[in-house]
Amino acid sequence: MNAPRPAAPVTGAATRFLSGAGLLLRGIGLYVRSPGLMLLGVVPALISGALFLGAFVALVYFVDDLAALVTPFADDWSSTWRSAVRVVAGLAFLGLGGLLGVLTFTAVTLVIGDPFYEKISERVEERYGGTPGAVDVPFWASLRRSVADSLRLVAVTALVGIPLFAAGFIPVVGQTVVPVIGAAVGGWFLALELVGAPFYRRGMRLPDRRSLLKADRPTTLGFGVAVFLCFLIPLGAVLVMPAAVAGATLLARRSLGQPIEER
Repeated sequence: MNAPRPAAPVTGAATRFLSGAGLLLRGIGLYVRSPGLMLLGVVPALISGALFLGAFVALVYFVDDLAALVTPFADDWSSTWRSAVRVVAGLAFLGLGGLLGVLTFTAVTLVIGDPFYEKISERVEERYGGTPGAVDVPFWASLRRSVADSLRLVAVTALVGIPLFAAGFIPVVGQTVVPVIGAAVGGWFLALELVGAPFYRRGMRLPDRRSLLKADRPTTLGFGVAVFLCFLIPLGAVLVMPAAVAGATLLARRSLGQPIEER
């Protein structure tokens, strides 16, 4: 189906960015007010978190070997310069691993916890007036679509991450500008991933949500970057995931021009 085209926002980009971040805070508020339901969402996040923590620890353990593997040209350099370039390479590996880890964590957690997060999203929609245009999508069909769209997003993120990884070797820029770009890219794809449930509920797929979120990119980035930064905090992804799903439902409703104030 064709996605609706809401009117373009008229407020400033900075205000909309902060408003997007505020949607995550509102999701946390819903979390606090409905702890029984929201705690169900922590279970799949704990399972995914354990898997990805192990993978990241392994990356940290082998990062020196990986840095040496991609910098053979520095083998004959002085120890000072060789160490410096390999520290930069190691940081680039950790940055790319963190970016891909956050996004693949979200994709895997949403698949594992699909029934829980669907229920959280539905409960949020009920608070704000229901789901206009809802369609009945069988569970397995919805799960297949979710997995397919998640794989597409992860693949695109990996393609974007490769240039960021290469840019990480640039002194100063690689340790200042690149992390900011990485947070913006990661935030954008996180937002696209998290709004999946409310869009599927309306019979809309990845191209629809991409088009609608682009119409108010600052708000989308504000929400996505806030979630991304929370996910970088130890245990942040596990604890914030249910609230992020709730906030993403508000973001979806806002992008569709539907009310996000309780009735």
